[in-house]
Amino acid sequence: MATDWGIVARAIHVLAVVVWLGGVWIVTTVLLPGLKAKPPQDWAGEFEAFERRFAPQARIAMLLVLLSGLYMLQAYDLWDRFWIASFWWVGLMVGVWLLFAAILFVIEPLLLRGATHRQFEQAPQATLARMLRLHRVLLALSLFALFAAIAGSHGLF
Repeated sequence: MATDWGIVARAIHVLAVVVWLGGVWIVTTVLLPGLKAKPPQDWAGEFEAFERRFAPQARIAMLLVLLSGLYMLQAYDLWDRFWIASFWWVGLMVGVWLLFAAILFVIEPLLLRGATHRQFEQAPQATLARMLRLHRVLLALSLFALFAAIAGSHGLF
């Protein structure tokens, strides 16, 4: 029996999405709200320590999502899905991926690294509130895209 590499790609895709969005969930619902229980002077160090450990994992997961997604598009000849209205969720998945890719691969390492620490020192409450709002929006958008992708791929739309 020959290996169906498309199934392998789909499994890798789902596992990588779980790692990536699981991390976003943890940051949004556990790490950032949990900082409020600690002294504000510790917030930057706590956040940066988590980010140092998780960001490389998220980048690897996102690359796996990209590669497996491209493989499935090519292997199953799904490129036309971008132009069929009932597959709107395919474009949403790509859009969410592009947003996170911009944040993780460009904005954070080139613009935010170091700035977040300074912002925590200058205005810890406002910085934490802003970060929490941003993460909540990103999480909500991600969960919506994930729901749409699962439901859409099983024929709901």
